[in-house]
Amino acid sequence: MSKLTKEEILRKADELDVRFIRLQFTDILGIIKNVSIPVEELEKALDGEIMFDGSSIEGFTRIQESDMYLVPDYNTFSILPWRPKEGAVARLICDIYTANKEPFSGCPRYILKKVIKEAEEMGFTMYAGPEPEFFLFETDEKGRPTTITNDKGGYFDLTPVDLGEDARRDIVLALQEMGFEIETSHHEVAPGQHEIDFKYADALTTADNIATFKFVTKAIAKKHGLYATFMPKPIFGENGSGMHTHQSLFKDGVNAFYDEKGELGLSDTAKYYIGGLLKHAKAFTAVTNPTVNSYKRLVPGYEAPVYISWSGRNRSALIRVPAAKGQGTRIELRSPDPSANPYFALAVMLKSGLDGIKNKIDPGPQTFNNIYEMTEKERIEAGIESLPGSLKEALEYMAKDDLIKETLGEHAYQHFVRAKLIEWDIYRIQVHQWELDQYLEIF
Repeated sequence: MSKLTKEEILRKADELDVRFIRLQFTDILGIIKNVSIPVEELEKALDGEIMFDGSSIEGFTRIQESDMYLVPDYNTFSILPWRPKEGAVARLICDIYTANKEPFSGCPRYILKKVIKEAEEMGFTMYAGPEPEFFLFETDEKGRPTTITNDKGGYFDLTPVDLGEDARRDIVLALQEMGFEIETSHHEVAPGQHEIDFKYADALTTADNIATFKFVTKAIAKKHGLYATFMPKPIFGENGSGMHTHQSLFKDGVNAFYDEKGELGLSDTAKYYIGGLLKHAKAFTAVTNPTVNSYKRLVPGYEAPVYISWSGRNRSALIRVPAAKGQGTRIELRSPDPSANPYFALAVMLKSGLDGIKNKIDPGPQTFNNIYEMTEKERIEAGIESLPGSLKEALEYMAKDDLIKETLGEHAYQHFVRAKLIEWDIYRIQVHQWELDQYLEIF
């Protein structure tokens, strides 16, 4: 993809009658924020001269160090297609810089860029292809989301069963207008659940795409009177929403994961990468599955991975090796969910894989049996461990893993953990409806 220049962006903004620009960035929780400016300020923005108050953003900085700069990535310039064509609205994704014009150590995009640079120094470029799932819910008379799905459809169902088809189509069209290459879109297993898959790209572009995808999906769903949620497990008894992430490393334009003579067509590089993911899986789960609700999805019986293993054909394994060979050779990490900060998630995945390559970490043998049907004794004998069962447990594993802490950096790690422990404590002390239903009339 060619790099846009400042002059090209200014010309496009003029030709397309752009009146407002949203300067977008994400906080440490992966929530998109933006500062909106009139087009008259665009040149100043492109020069990185737009400031904002970082002390008001989750996990950014202290009030006495609050002045921060938004530095746009020119290549992320795009028009928001659902907004009016006259007086159009465009967006730019930004990196965060300090008042000293240095990259902010807590900027999620900067954190991913550091790991990408480490991979490049080893000769590798990471490509990733996510599969984000989401639910479409009806809204009440005040426009607030309910948990009432707008259809009763199942996997790959069509209209009239799939009543979300129109919204999903408009989401795809909007994404395509913003430069996405959409590969598939379909109804998922649960009622009201959908998936849209877009083409793999380099790690930074993929993280930007995930953030954009969530933003666009919510905006288009609202136009249909629906609410799109990427909450991992909004409905008890139904499959949760995951974000399986396909990954590969390329070296000099060639897929470094492929070896036609290797097991499953995998090179030693690919196996070591898998070994690194398996080694750090317990620790990075706090990042790839960062909410209390994430662990309602990571339970046996709903197609989500629970056990730390790998396989070429076993979908109960944490890491699956798809059948594609050659340039398409890749591995699929099945645990992440779409509530994750995409920049943090890709950073810890890549860092773990690189650690596997550097230290030649053996992933061990494949698991061929359905792990869900194995007894605890059989799993222990096979050396198959489990992912953390709660956010608190995942945070405890992360605290013991220096590599994952190093990936986030001290600032982001400390603020992320602090926010998540507050989230856990609030959840822990709440009295939930289940407890009232279970105990109120008994005791």
